[in-house]
Amino acid sequence: MEVSSKPAEIHSRALSEKISYPLSLRQVEDLLFERGIDICHETVRFWWNRFGPMFATEFRR
Repeated sequence: MEVSSKPAEIHSRALSEKISYPLSLRQVEDLLFERGIDICHETVRFWWNRFGPMFATEFRR
């Protein structure tokens, strides 16, 4: 599945992977890299800390 270059879709994809599977931040970084998105695991950590609870709540519904 291709991910658009829109930041909101990239955030959504990264956090969905983190919520859905027991992945480390580096594994999420690697998955995104395989899809053509080159970001640092620290960026994923920042997104997780900032948006993770909101995504987790929506994901559980």
